[in-house]
Amino acid sequence: MTLSTPSAPASPSSLAGTASRREYWFGLPALATSVRSARDTVRDRVRAWNLPGDTCCDAVLLVSELTTNAVLHTSSGHVLCGLTLTRDERRLRIELHDESDTPVSPPETRAGPGQESGRGLLLVRQLSYSWGSAHSTWAGGKVVWAELTAHP
Repeated sequence: MTLSTPSAPASPSSLAGTASRREYWFGLPALATSVRSARDTVRDRVRAWNLPGDTCCDAVLLVSELTTNAVLHTSSGHVLCGLTLTRDERRLRIELHDESDTPVSPPETRAGPGQESGRGLLLVRQLSYSWGSAHSTWAGGKVVWAELTAHP
């Protein structure tokens, strides 16, 4: 698992005509109630692509954590989520674009047993093949992305 920044983060307009990938994009208001919608949408799309159950569960958890972080820790009015399945179907990339330019990094200390937050990016790091953040040309803020192994 690596933390790295892609040379060119994907954007809906740059990927829309790409025939070598399967993609799905959806936008949501940056509200706590949108986290459930994000989970449900990702679950439906990953199932429609017939990806393994473990990949589906991990993708749903990752989008939940990324959306929650955007809703709680930014002043964004809306977020854009993208799913991209590579042509060989070995990688699933999840992107969450928001309007905040605050850098993203895992917390330096672990959350204590009584704390309700502080574990999201640790989960992202543990579940992902790779992950990172970069400037979002779409939102003017940042994109946080994570890649999962879709099919071994």
